[in-house]
Amino acid sequence: MNQLNGIDFGTPKSESSELITLEIDGINVTVPKGTSVMRASVESGINVPKLCATDSLESFGSCRLCVVEIEGRRGFPASCTTPAENGMKVKTQSPKLASLRKGVMELYISDHPLDCLTCPTNGNCELQDMAGVVGLREVRYGYEGKNHLDLKKDESNPYFTYDASKCIVCNRCVRACEETQGTFALTISGRGFDSRVSPGQNEAFMDSECVSCGSCVQACPTATLTEKSVIALGQAEHSVTTTCAYCGVGCSFNAEMKGSEVVRMVPNKNGGANHGHSCVKGRFAWGYATHKDRMNKPMIRAKITDPWKEVSWEEALTYAAKEFRRIQGVYGKDSVGGITSSRCTNEEVYLVQKLIRAAFGNNNTDTCARVCHSPTGYGLKQTIGESAGTQTFDSVMKSDVIIVMGANPATGHPVFASQMKRRLRQGAKLIVIDPRTTEMVKSPHIKAEYHLKLKPGTNVAVVSALAHVIVTEGLLKEKYITERCDLKSYAEWKEFVSRQENSPEAMAEITGVPAEIMRGAARLYAKANNGAIYYGLGVTEHAQGSTTVMGIANLAMVTGNVGREGVGINPLRGQNNVQGSCDMGSFPHELPGYRHVSDATTRMLFEDAWGVKLDPEPGLRIPNMFEAALDGTFKGLYCVGEDIIQSDPNTQHVVSALESMECIVVQDLFLNETAKYAHVFLPGSSFLEKDGTFTNAERRISRVRKVMPAQAGKSDWETTQALSNALGYPMNYSHPSEIMDEIAKLTPTFHGVSYPRLDELESIQWPCNAESPEGTPTMHIDEFVRGKGRFIITQYVATDEKVTRKFPLILTTGRILSQYNVGAQTRRTENNQFYSEDRLEIHPHDAEERNIKENDWVGIESRAGQTVLRATITENVQPGVVYTTFHFPESGANVITTDNSDWATNCPEYKVTAVQVMPVTQPSEWQREFKQFDELQQALLHAAQAPIHS
Repeated sequence: MNQLNGIDFGTPKSESSELITLEIDGINVTVPKGTSVMRASVESGINVPKLCATDSLESFGSCRLCVVEIEGRRGFPASCTTPAENGMKVKTQSPKLASLRKGVMELYISDHPLDCLTCPTNGNCELQDMAGVVGLREVRYGYEGKNHLDLKKDESNPYFTYDASKCIVCNRCVRACEETQGTFALTISGRGFDSRVSPGQNEAFMDSECVSCGSCVQACPTATLTEKSVIALGQAEHSVTTTCAYCGVGCSFNAEMKGSEVVRMVPNKNGGANHGHSCVKGRFAWGYATHKDRMNKPMIRAKITDPWKEVSWEEALTYAAKEFRRIQGVYGKDSVGGITSSRCTNEEVYLVQKLIRAAFGNNNTDTCARVCHSPTGYGLKQTIGESAGTQTFDSVMKSDVIIVMGANPATGHPVFASQMKRRLRQGAKLIVIDPRTTEMVKSPHIKAEYHLKLKPGTNVAVVSALAHVIVTEGLLKEKYITERCDLKSYAEWKEFVSRQENSPEAMAEITGVPAEIMRGAARLYAKANNGAIYYGLGVTEHAQGSTTVMGIANLAMVTGNVGREGVGINPLRGQNNVQGSCDMGSFPHELPGYRHVSDATTRMLFEDAWGVKLDPEPGLRIPNMFEAALDGTFKGLYCVGEDIIQSDPNTQHVVSALESMECIVVQDLFLNETAKYAHVFLPGSSFLEKDGTFTNAERRISRVRKVMPAQAGKSDWETTQALSNALGYPMNYSHPSEIMDEIAKLTPTFHGVSYPRLDELESIQWPCNAESPEGTPTMHIDEFVRGKGRFIITQYVATDEKVTRKFPLILTTGRILSQYNVGAQTRRTENNQFYSEDRLEIHPHDAEERNIKENDWVGIESRAGQTVLRATITENVQPGVVYTTFHFPESGANVITTDNSDWATNCPEYKVTAVQVMPVTQPSEWQREFKQFDELQQALLHAAQAPIHS
């Protein structure tokens, strides 16, 4: 067990409420029933030697090092597999036990390289530790006989090495792959002396089904599986607990350090969201923070065709402030605004929206949550009164039936997916609603009971059909509805969904899902004791995204599945702080805590705290900013941590809008696609260089802790504060904890949140206030936040984006496990070895019709534009549907997405674009222009960075 990661109790904790008492080495020990003798010993301060046991895995009993003596029993049972019993008397130390353990250890060492002084895990090796614990002083068996010392290393994985010569076949890595990760990529091949860990069928790790989550490396007690960073840098000497800056799971990690250099990131076993598990991104893909592409000097230029000029922080901030004030003087107060990112901390987002409202004097603030989960905020606010998920992730372990709609947790939220798969292996049933056949439909030891393979754009029709079955077949929970819901809206909704036009049979032609499958899925969910719904961007990024979210809430309420563990409405937020960026008031119509800017009482609260008058009118959303820019009324933008050119739809439209502006200030880690259109560049800071908090998809607020100095000299919050001061609006925080104190003071759901409280509890799920001082894992327990749950009619309206003879296919988009969002972080790591280009998935039938072969270059054209990708032919997509990811800027996935959007929130309809696909032999015109522009901007950057010779 990694020494910096706390005590290893050997076996998992028992959840039993019944207590038993036993005697261990003469000491009375009381533990929950079901606790192993080993864990009972460790909890009482008596350590038992072990090698195959670790508290993240079920006991296995193979190493025979943890044997004990139990009064009245024959032999020497393994303490890891022996449950503690009332009145049991245990001896962990005796001459016989010492002899047995020493003999076992001697056998291990006789087939193990004795290169401890040069071994990369020297100082952090359990085999080495246990040899010392049992007092091994000599090995009587030489190396002359058969052994494994000449086995070759597998160096194929970019992040860790597999050295089979050091394997003791404890099975921990195999069990971690099965129990923790759920991939089942590892096995023990051979028998007896020939036994060795094997990825797949004796394949290299990179050729196997291994997903590089690191659970095997974490579990290994020797140097068999070792991080290459540890081999290169040596053992860490201190550890700082922080929070991952990738997806919305919000995994807690221990950044293991040598000075200010990260040696490795180890998942924190006490992490409330991840419980010691991780994925390839959080575990290994942190190298971008020190990548050579990092921009560490402020820069300015008058036009985007000018070379950049490196300047001091003071000059850059003064120039930016002067330009914003000039623009407002010419075009009016509302001619400038800001966009913030869900990759920023809560404190940073709060400061950006405060700067815009207080220093700019308008509400032109928006966030990238606009283009992913804004329909969640709207839909849940309307139905249950709070725009956030209702549960903790751990709640899934009490679910009986799980619906996964428009999401692929295995790639988008992999650590949570592992937990969900664990529950499915225990017997829970799964319903997948997705146009593609994803890993959640079928993977090792799990298979969906129903896969509703709907046509993209027909989510509302499917949800209404499911509701129709529940209502017309009497599968609803009348008592729950009567007690918890608004009966007038319920009666109107019930009449609506009961209509024949909403039946599975009527909707089958629209959705492409056979009626019997929809009926079976509805019955399975409605009859469950605990039914939970998890959904993602495949729900929200549609013209009817908000309608579908409300439809999901309707389903949960009508079946009584809100307000306890194992149920709920659970949006899987895409980025690390999507929830937090919304909580912090980054939308143009809401102040922190989701309170409308038009509310005079709320506005007065902030005016008193900030010392300025606030505009009562909502500001511009991101799409409105673009339109206003093209109209000539929006001329200045402060963009923090967000690459809108790559991430927003209809790229050419976004480019035109940016070209119409007079001052774009980008604050980021790299010269991203948006920064190439900027006039001021302010270097950003990575999550390793800052203090703050992130709020994950389960409303869990977790600390982000600075582990290294900011490369550019300022953390992001300091930069925003300095810009505000340059604009003439003073901010004088000395630490992000002071910003959180202000947030807590002004935001009811955060009243009880502070850094000392977070340090004490490790994390807190809001609401946290006087009523819930330790947070709220499950919401809406006795009543909904809005009082009575409100049912809303969900009329299906077909999207304007329709297939035609010219554009006969539907393009939908998504993610891959190893890359993240626009790829700015993961593309600058070894994750490129897993996935190095965006590709177009196309069904064999559609490929054959177009004479497209595997790996062919194909042109994808929509009414918005054209790009070229290589083809992957797969039955994971259905005929008539194609699919791609958007991780690489040169792919231009959003060149072809249109500006269609959700009716309520303007969330773009990324998931439905009518296209044609045909074989081509050269890049698209846009790609050629992109390459030319990129080369120009790189040259202008290098001109600024070139040394000046006298």
